[in-house]
Amino acid sequence: MSVGSVEDVMTRTIRLNRIDGVLSELEYPVEPSTVATECDDVTVRLADGEVNLGATVSSSTAVEFASVEELTEELMSLLPRRAVGEPFQSDGDA
Repeated sequence: MSVGSVEDVMTRTIRLNRIDGVLSELEYPVEPSTVATECDDVTVRLADGEVNLGATVSSSTAVEFASVEELTEELMSLLPRRAVGEPFQSDGDA
């Protein structure tokens, strides 16, 4: 196996709370298709499983994202309900 083919299958796995670091590497404004291509090697570890960042953003209906914050907000809306923890619970619930 050549080095090039090893790089082709390498992926980065990050926790959801570290997503801003990856998203800040992009140039804004950015289209969902560009994010999908640039982040197709990123796996996001969620509270209940994993998702591919590129595949998740590719399902967005947005035309473009003006900032990291805008992309993060859209990403959170695209994630499964259980992605960030126990459903129907907030940090303040005891």
